Amino acid sequence: MGRAFGFIGTMIVMAVGMYIYSIQLKDVSTTSGGGSSTGTANIVGVKNDLIGIANAERGYFATEGKYASLDELITGNYITIERQRPPYTYDVEITPSGFHVTATRDSAGAPAQLWIDETMQIESSN
Repeated sequence: MGRAFGFIGTMIVMAVGMYIYSIQLKDVSTTSGGGSSTGTANIVGVKNDLIGIANAERGYFATEGKYASLDELITGNYITIERQRPPYTYDVEITPSGFHVTATRDSAGAPAQLWIDETMQIESSN
């Protein structure tokens, strides 16, 4: 009897976990603007690149006392990220007090832009 309740409990926990996972997957698909697995993977990659560039900016600031252009981050080996992940290209705008990293889509689709700044929060346009 105890084994049956254990098995049923495990099945319920798995069902709830799969439901939560499916809801999160729908949110990512909506953000990618298409829902295809390639589009979703590409958006996740772009977001990871933005976080990587932002972390490199923070590291550069810690060592140099200022923020850097994308070229400076690449030549200084602070990042190994390319300047683009098609269909997105990356751009870094710096000020004495912060930075703004933008990924802009070169073709039709959503989101048209994603960006991150020193707050480390990724935002996107529709």
